[in-house]
Amino acid sequence: MTIVTLPRLHWSPARKPGEPEPHHRALLVHGLGSSGATMWRMGEALAQLGWSATAVDLRGHGRAPRASRYRIDDLAADLAATMPENGEPAWDLVIGHSIGAAAAVVAAADDAAWARRLLLLDPALTTDDMQRNRVLDGQRASHSGATIESTRAENPTWHDLDVQQRVVAVREASLFALEHCVLDNPDWNTAPRVADLACPTLVIAADAELSDYFRGDHAAEVLASNSLVEQVVIAGAGHSVHRDAPEETIAAMREWLARV
Repeated sequence: MTIVTLPRLHWSPARKPGEPEPHHRALLVHGLGSSGATMWRMGEALAQLGWSATAVDLRGHGRAPRASRYRIDDLAADLAATMPENGEPAWDLVIGHSIGAAAAVVAAADDAAWARRLLLLDPALTTDDMQRNRVLDGQRASHSGATIESTRAENPTWHDLDVQQRVVAVREASLFALEHCVLDNPDWNTAPRVADLACPTLVIAADAELSDYFRGDHAAEVLASNSLVEQVVIAGAGHSVHRDAPEETIAAMREWLARV
């Protein structure tokens, strides 16, 4: 296994000279075909709470190094090697979307000291053949043909920045990476690793009518496997819950952080 160093973006509250740095630090992990920049909503929301937030580009995405293999274990190993820049031994919070959430689960399950809390945005913990084929076709089509107009038409409620950053991100990503995040994971199933998590974990799931990644028996089994895991469902939101319903997603995060 080869580990790559992931590029970083930062959000933090404004500070006057001499004021201490934010005490709490969060890591933001995007989904397939996105980039660290697409997590801007969550970064800004955390900065407004007084946190420092760091988003990374996953291998093969954005400005990250390209690699020959894209197993979820590889993505997780890259994340596990990504630590707060102030030398702290753990992230106070790790937020992951889709495959980024699956990789974050593996990283946290492998090392209980890596994250003190996990927030999973409609996590793609397991996929079947139909889902993988749909994702593969969608990523190929987006990489070759995504435009501002087509992305806006597909996602009419998104903020203009979400539309722009999605188009930039899918074009910047390596097509090889987009394909092999699917092709290298024919056994895609990180759900059993949820039982190994030792930190409070919140799943913010999409509407079951609009996304099939975390719903029904699968969601029930995951939630039953670990008492530290709880769920909020965002009605009317699809797979990109943080872009489809940012206010509701951020409100759920704030409420949860206030009590864990």
